[in-house]
Amino acid sequence: MLKDIVDVLADPADLSPLRGEDDFSRLVSETGHSYDVAKQGYVTLASGKGLNHEGDSIEMIHAREAFLSQGHFAPFVEAVTEQVQDVLEHSAPEPGDPSAGEARGVAEPAVLEVGAGTGYYLAHTLDSVGGARGIGLDISIPAAKHLAKSHPRVGAVVADVWSQLPIRDGSVHAIMDVFAPRNPAEFARALAPGGEVVALIAHQGHLDELREPLGILGVEAGKLERMVEQAKGHLELAAEPQLIEYTMRLERDAIAAQVGMSPSARHVAPEVLRERLAALPEHMDVTARGQLVRLRKA
Repeated sequence: MLKDIVDVLADPADLSPLRGEDDFSRLVSETGHSYDVAKQGYVTLASGKGLNHEGDSIEMIHAREAFLSQGHFAPFVEAVTEQVQDVLEHSAPEPGDPSAGEARGVAEPAVLEVGAGTGYYLAHTLDSVGGARGIGLDISIPAAKHLAKSHPRVGAVVADVWSQLPIRDGSVHAIMDVFAPRNPAEFARALAPGGEVVALIAHQGHLDELREPLGILGVEAGKLERMVEQAKGHLELAAEPQLIEYTMRLERDAIAAQVGMSPSARHVAPEVLRERLAALPEHMDVTARGQLVRLRKA
């Protein structure tokens, strides 16, 4: 619910605090800017320049729901949740600590997920962390509609991670980034003291069995090293990266959903992809490989 996270949100134009008006049908900043809350419960917080990138389409969102609901990425979500729990044990404020929120005076840690999609990872994490509040941020409006109803303690925000995040300085205790874009400078600004980023990035070999038969994008070498280099001056490794690797037994429909939820959906013509999918066996063993990384302020 947006009313539960408004103390974390900021005006995208100048980062001034926001408050709810007219029974939270809109958010208004101290500097007079107003942002309407959609009837589905999300709010778009973009500066005057608007949103600069294209988000997931409704078809991609449906594919994401279809694939994730079958539990194929369960080891990933469990690992991310475990790391966020560990971060919150060390960074969440004690009752009465002002960093729990101006005038809230309670220990309700805030967890931000960027590129949150349908809220699959964030909702699971909140189920495991009693009392924590979730801010789901995505550039896609179809995604935001799902985010807003993904969990009672999630507030959904449409914003661009490549721009200034509509988040107050030092207000979030953990940032989740799962196969999503990263903005090290903004992540560092938004983190509360002791807070960390928990990022899951695809590792070489991820879904490799599907690359050649479907002609989809591969994972380039050195992705982790580039991420750490690009974060220099803002974020640094807080622990040794953890490799998560396992085999998924996927039916053809699940493979179609996996490809449909990924950037590959925009790089292969639909009719070509259908033909290639039809040529696959009914079941395939497919490797899932990801690097789980924790980052703190440099």
